[in-house]
Formats: sequence, C-alpha cells, structure tokens
Amino acid sequence: MSRLLSVICLILLIGSCNRGLERQFMTTMLVDEELIRPSGYNNLGHCGDKLAYAPDLDFPEHTPTKTIRLNFHIMCKEDGSSNFDKEKGRLFINQVLEAANDKLGRNSQMRLPLGNATPVLPIGYRYKLTPRPNVPGDEGIYFHYDDELYYMLSEGKSRNNYDRTVFNKYGIQKDTVMNVFVMTHPVDSLKSPKFNPHNKTNGIAFGSWLKVNGWFFNVQDTVWRNGKMSLPKGKWFCQKLLNHEVGHCLGLRHSWRSNDGCDDTPKHPNCWGKSKRPPCDSLWSNNFMDYNTHASAWSPCQIGTVHYNFSSKKRKIRRLLERTWCTLKEDQTIYIDTTVVWKSAKDLEGHIIIRDGGSLTVNCRVALPKGAKISVYPEGELLLNGAVLENDCGENWEGIEILRKDKKEGVVQMLNSSKILNTTNSIEIKAKAKES
Repeated sequence: MSRLLSVICLILLIGSCNRGLERQFMTTMLVDEELIRPSGYNNLGHCGDKLAYAPDLDFPEHTPTKTIRLNFHIMCKEDGSSNFDKEKGRLFINQVLEAANDKLGRNSQMRLPLGNATPVLPIGYRYKLTPRPNVPGDEGIYFHYDDELYYMLSEGKSRNNYDRTVFNKYGIQKDTVMNVFVMTHPVDSLKSPKFNPHNKTNGIAFGSWLKVNGWFFNVQDTVWRNGKMSLPKGKWFCQKLLNHEVGHCLGLRHSWRSNDGCDDTPKHPNCWGKSKRPPCDSLWSNNFMDYNTHASAWSPCQIGTVHYNFSSKKRKIRRLLERTWCTLKEDQTIYIDTTVVWKSAKDLEGHIIIRDGGSLTVNCRVALPKGAKISVYPEGELLLNGAVLENDCGENWEGIEILRKDKKEGVVQMLNSSKILNTTNSIEIKAKAKES
C-alpha cells in the first residue's frame, strides 16, 4: 500500500512540475542576414575531424550502434568437395557471426604503446545475416559449385586474389548487402608437399565485398557434443579474419605501419604473438588491424574513422547499413541535461529533448526518423551552427517544439547557413530587420 502511495505521489509531483508548460512547434526563425550566407565558411571541413565521430564515453547513446548487412557464399568444386557442405556450412557461418559480434561488443585495452592509457570506447557496429526479402527459405547463406571460381590463390601463376569474377557472377543484393565469399585452396596446390593450407588463411577486401580463404582447412575437424555438431575451434579463429577484412572495407589500414592515418596506433614489428626473442618479447600488438593472435582492440581513431565513413552519403559502405534511423524508437530518445556540442554527423533513432539547463550545439548533419521531434524546454537552448537537420529516409520529421512557462521559452539560434529540412511543421527562415 505504501509503495502504491509513493507512485501516486511521484506522478502528482511530475504533473505539478509540468503544469503550465505550453508547447508549440516553431514556424518562423529569424536570423541575422549576414549569418545566412557567411563568407569563407566550409561546412564539410567543419565536420571532418574523424576522431569526433567516435562514441563519447559520457554520452554513448549519442552514437547509435550501426548494423552492417552481410551474406555469405561458400564456394565449392562442382562435385561438392573442398569446402563445407550445406549442414556444416550453415552452422559454421552462424557461429562465426556470433563470435565476431561478440568480439565487437567488448573492446580491449590497446597493448601498444607499452604503458598506454588509450581510452577503450564502444566499437559501435555489428553484423546481421541478411537474406533476400520475399524469397522463401533464403537464409543469406549460399552454396556455389564452380571448378573455375571455388578457390583463391595469392601467389604463383594462377594467382586470382584480386579477380572480381566471383562477385560479378554470384553476388546477391550487391548494392545493399556486403557479400562475403568463403573460398578454399586449389586442389592442385594441396597435392604439393610444400603447400601448407593452414598457413595460407587470408582475405582481401574490395570496399563493399570481400573474400576470405582457408576457413575450411582450419576447422574441418568436427566435434560432437550431446549429439549436436560443434565447431568451437573455428569460430574464434575465423572471426578475427572477418573483422579484419571488414575493417578494410570500412576504411581502415594495417596499423603496424606509420601511415595508417591514426596517431593512436603506433608503428611496430607486427609480431604474431609474444615470443622469447626481441622485439616480440614485448612489442606484440592486440589491434584487430594487425596480424596477431589476439585481435581484440580498436583504437578511438579507428572507431571514429569507421563512424565517419558510415555517416558519409558518398561512400558505398553507408548503403550496406541497416537503416535503423528511419523508424522512430521512443526508447532511443536523447535527453540533453547539460552542455553538449556535436561536432560530427549523426543518424538518430528517437526524439531529442533539451531539458531545463541543457544546451545542445549542432555543428553538422543530424538525421531524425519519421515522427521525431526536437523539444526545447523553457530554460533549454538549441544552437544550430552550420547544421543540417533532416530526415534521410524520404519522410518528414515533426520539427522543433518550443516549450514556454512563466514568460520563459526555449531558445533556438541559427547561424552559418544552417538548414532545417523535411519537417511536417515547416519552419520559415527570415532575416532579422536591421536596426536603423
């Protein structure tokens, strides 16, 4: 009974706090004329700091997790040999995806430089197996039988690792799904005693699709537990290669080099693991863009680079994302209670509510889903500084709602050619009259 009374009192308290609040969508915005088209302002450069796109540990919800759509193609000889059969193949691919997403969900402390305090940020993306819509029985895992295209070779006269024929012939949903071709070693090479298939597990990225090679020969020993088939060894080994090659598709380079574009990934000897001899007795890395046994760490710069590329409408990788920012999710509402400055483009999934005492400065593009709104409380502030507010899904978002109470109302300011697009409650931008 006492608990019920407490709940009732809380509801009454909230109601009394909101009593007297008036809500109205903004329909007119007055802007100083000289700030509508200022000289020398470059909005693209203003939002080009890739590190600004990394999730903020204080506000991780301000960078929603992105989902990359994948499908898999298991390439076999025409007689069905040399790679996974359908039963093992489907099981294996799902295990690899589970293991890869698990790794993406728990970033590790960078191993190098020694003694570093590099922040451990949320990685902020996951994979999703994506079948063709409206195709009964499609699982997003395909089996192809082709004596000419089943294998990948990175050396010798028959080298074909850069060849695109397999994608041109067998790619599915090429513009919206990242196609992963699971290839194997050529039979002729396997007959040679000098060819070790376990040492030639590799991959290659083509921007919006990729090849991986040698998975089958690293995991073909099946383990049965409680009457069910399990491939525990393979899923952990192969997820590292998948994450690495997808990393290349997302715009990242090998991090042991000095020109990978990230200051927080130091140059090092690229040791596979720790050994007794220098330099690998101490200078071994755990970064996922190195060749190493751990592959568990993403640096802030790497994460920021990935999200920067996600946000660019000019890059193919954006088309491979599940468009989670098109549908309004009330539980993804962002609340601004303090001073917040956004220096990166964002694709949001809920409303933005700027509460009393909160201040939000938007410097870049922000996409809001259909039906979303920005609410500015009487003692809240929204500053649009070269910003573009839009819906990126061919729909309309609601607009900017101003709340008033006791002669106070939320403040909205625009400068540096900010734009408000695709609103149900349209906002007319007018120049302020100059004082005589």
